[in-house]
Amino acid sequence: MIDLYTDATPNGWKVSIVLEEIGMDYTTHHVDLMKGEQKQDWFLKLCPNGRIPAIVDRGNGDLTIFESGAIMLYLAKKSGQLLPRDSHGEWHVTQWLMFQMAGIGPMMGQSNVFFRYFPEKLPAAIERYHNECRRLYEVLDRQLEGRDYLCDEYSIADIANWSWVRIYFWGGTNIDGLDNLQAWLERLEARPACQRGTAVPHAMNFTELEADLAKQDSTIRTLVTQ
Repeated sequence: MIDLYTDATPNGWKVSIVLEEIGMDYTTHHVDLMKGEQKQDWFLKLCPNGRIPAIVDRGNGDLTIFESGAIMLYLAKKSGQLLPRDSHGEWHVTQWLMFQMAGIGPMMGQSNVFFRYFPEKLPAAIERYHNECRRLYEVLDRQLEGRDYLCDEYSIADIANWSWVRIYFWGGTNIDGLDNLQAWLERLEARPACQRGTAVPHAMNFTELEADLAKQDSTIRTLVTQ
């Protein structure tokens, strides 16, 4: 049994989708970012970095793992799913997982902050992150030319990147003309496990979120990006 500590964010979705895809039993514990629960002592014992998600594997000596990419690799290896068994295939998937961890996630995160949350609009910062997000989307689009998935088969690399790119609109960068990327987004959106995973711990309504953010101060706005 896996205990999953999470909230409704792209990094949280990455892990809940994997758990849904592999069919592993798990219990969800909602870490409410809007209340700052990720910074409370009880959660910092699980994740010293104070960021969701984290898991505890009760069937493996209460092993605790934080950082979404590490959790995804652990669950894929534990289940024997969503990661090729041959060395070349595994590294191929791993590099695209790291592409999300080092590129897509941080750049989209910054774009979200400066475009959506930051109280003062800084055109130079917004343009910088819009341009970099667009560049990264184009990298994915080229990789998806003639492919259904980023690697030879559906994998944790797809889940990691899709969990972020599916909310490209929130940071204000468009994906116009990126037909391969758009088809891939729709392909994963149609997967039942992706639908279930993005509803953990609750479905996210971005229209309601935008309205709520308009009423909150900048400190609370920043918490939403964590």
